[in-house]
Amino acid sequence: MAKNILAVLLLTSFFYSCSSSKKTASSTSFSLYDKKAVACYYADKFNGRKTANGETFSNNKYTAAHKKLPFGTKVKVTNKANGKWVIVTINDRGPFTRGRDIDLAKKAFMDITDNKNNGTLHVTLEIAKIKRPAKSGTFSL
Repeated sequence: MAKNILAVLLLTSFFYSCSSSKKTASSTSFSLYDKKAVACYYADKFNGRKTANGETFSNNKYTAAHKKLPFGTKVKVTNKANGKWVIVTINDRGPFTRGRDIDLAKKAFMDITDNKNNGTLHVTLEIAKIKRPAKSGTFSL
């Protein structure tokens, strides 16, 4: 009897872990928001200051400012020149310089650029679409 219970528990945990990894891998997709955006990055003087949503800013995080997107929105930012991309979370408002669409934390910006001396990049912006899990009481693989 104990062996049967142990076997059921092991099988259940195996199927649950397989299901979880599948949900993680396939639960996020992206939809195009802006294919002609210009990205820039924050100056170091903003480290430690409060962002528009109240968080403390750090140029070492994967965060960004956008004029309209809601706080907490996950955005995939792709450098059009080399195809490198990062996913950032909107936690601030801006940029307020004409012709710029998204202001990235320096770490995120540097991860996708080849030219460390360039202050702007032509990028595409895609918004994360997170599929909601099924209502409680149901289980799917």
